[in-house]
Amino acid sequence: MSSHSSGRRPPTERLFAAVLPPAGAVAGLRAAVAQLRALPGAGDLRWTRPEGWHYTLAFYGEVPEGVLPELYERLERAAHRTEPFPLRVHGAGHFGGRALWAGAAGGLDTLRLLAERADAAARRAGLPMEEHRRYTPHLTLARSRGEAELRPFTAALAGFEGERWEAGELSLVRSSPPVSGVPGERPRYEAVRAWALGR
Repeated sequence: MSSHSSGRRPPTERLFAAVLPPAGAVAGLRAAVAQLRALPGAGDLRWTRPEGWHYTLAFYGEVPEGVLPELYERLERAAHRTEPFPLRVHGAGHFGGRALWAGAAGGLDTLRLLAERADAAARRAGLPMEEHRRYTPHLTLARSRGEAELRPFTAALAGFEGERWEAGELSLVRSSPPVSGVPGERPRYEAVRAWALGR
């Protein structure tokens, strides 16, 4: 009996492509974020975990298992066509009153190119992708349940300059939803594949 006739959906994984910061960059940002968490209103935000910090390149959502081999192949090609580039965490911003993020500096043209290639890889593998908008490199630090006043947080982090590193990998990350019923539980992220940039 097929999975359709039994009422079960074929297995999928919730995935996105990302550049992951190294431990030194995470440690520097963690220290800066600790100071943000002492600001008024910080307790009302849901702060992301440092071990899950990443720069999303392309969000794929639920990916059917059957699409994975071609997606892997196309992401590997995208990685090999993109040279390693310098990157550092730099400054801050927010999306309305919903999300607070740290920005990036360095080889942003290459980062944007890699994001475009990660998006194109999914389209060519047959995944329905959202309309392509201009890529804003961001590392999400906190989210709000409603509309929060995030400007004091972005002002406090505006001058932040993280350590420089060389981004040399394109990672495919699995997002697992929070455990239901556990207060304060966050999504869990796990890199399932990674491809070296360049030849």
